[in-house]
Amino acid sequence: MSLHISARTQAMPASAIRKLVPLSDAAKARGIHVYHLNVGAPDIKSPDCAFEAVVSKCKGMHHLSYTNSAGLMELRQGMVDKYYKKIGIDIDVSELLVDVAGSEAFSVAMQIAAGPGEEIIVVEPFYTNYQTFAFLNDITLKVVPTDIHEGFKIPDISEFEKLVTPKTRAVLISNPCNPSGKLFTRDEMLAIGDFCRRHDLFLISDEVYREFCYTDEPHYSAMYIPGLEQNVILADSVSKRYNLCGARIGCIVSHNKDVMAAALKFAQSRLCPPVLGQYAAIGALDTPQSYFDEVKAEYIRRRDCAVRMLNEMPGVFAPTPYGAFYTVVELPVDDAEDFARWMLTDFTLDGATTMVTPAASFYKTPGAGRNHARIAYVLEVPELEKALHVLGEGLKEYCKR
Repeated sequence: MSLHISARTQAMPASAIRKLVPLSDAAKARGIHVYHLNVGAPDIKSPDCAFEAVVSKCKGMHHLSYTNSAGLMELRQGMVDKYYKKIGIDIDVSELLVDVAGSEAFSVAMQIAAGPGEEIIVVEPFYTNYQTFAFLNDITLKVVPTDIHEGFKIPDISEFEKLVTPKTRAVLISNPCNPSGKLFTRDEMLAIGDFCRRHDLFLISDEVYREFCYTDEPHYSAMYIPGLEQNVILADSVSKRYNLCGARIGCIVSHNKDVMAAALKFAQSRLCPPVLGQYAAIGALDTPQSYFDEVKAEYIRRRDCAVRMLNEMPGVFAPTPYGAFYTVVELPVDDAEDFARWMLTDFTLDGATTMVTPAASFYKTPGAGRNHARIAYVLEVPELEKALHVLGEGLKEYCKR
């Protein structure tokens, strides 16, 4: 009898963002330069204070111990006082728990809100790992579709109402949205909040891109919605805010005591968050406002460059995103994944190619997103221009096939 992995493991969806990495690695091994527009790993410099804190706290250290499962109190209290209070989110330290990045935060939030056989409503397109965690926990995602040609505008709340069943337990949103760059307006958030209140649903709000908003209207957190204090579960992270993706530090925030007690049980099962990452996050809390102002201005430059060059490509449509650092584009191809693979295996221009993320895995509706790709405009403008030029030339060649 031969060994075999479980059926669940075999059926688990692969990451749309990372499953083409072996092709990228193979291209690099052939001496090809790969421009990465596939993953949200920016080239922005992390704040010096984050690294300085790690060095300072490790000085004279002889061993690296566990921390409290909920995270270092210095970090938790610092997040409450130095960050959340400044943006108008008034919480007690007992209402915040440090997680292993935003990924653990929204995974745990989904499991707290819904059990096997139950349902969570999600706006489509959505971050691909929501589907992975739903699959692993036998949770069904019910989708509210949005239209790329309408800038992924949130439809009337009646579309949410159509999805409610006795098994519905929560609404899950990403604001600003990965992958679309959609920024939820205050009115949209209030409407979703009212819907959750009327149906006694949790609102799980993934706000890891909060700092990356490109409108005059400020980001409207789910934590601001009046009368929804017990329903909201906030997932957050330092990965994007301070460009500390590798630190793997996030948090789950809620005024709901039952939610936080449950979150602590999950935290205890994995012992503690990364200690060095927590040190970096403590230091990052001292990042000056000028850092965020400069980063925001830089991303607006990159966004404008990306949207302009993409829409100049024949047959390509790219809406203007107002948050995060992604845009979903419609390509003149039948299968964006086949095109993305072909770019890595068959196409080069002056020794280079460009990697993008096929977007079908950000959708659940059958056939939706098949000709869409997510572009992460995470390179500085000169490199971004080169990457998009290569992409455009590759698209021309692919469409001749």
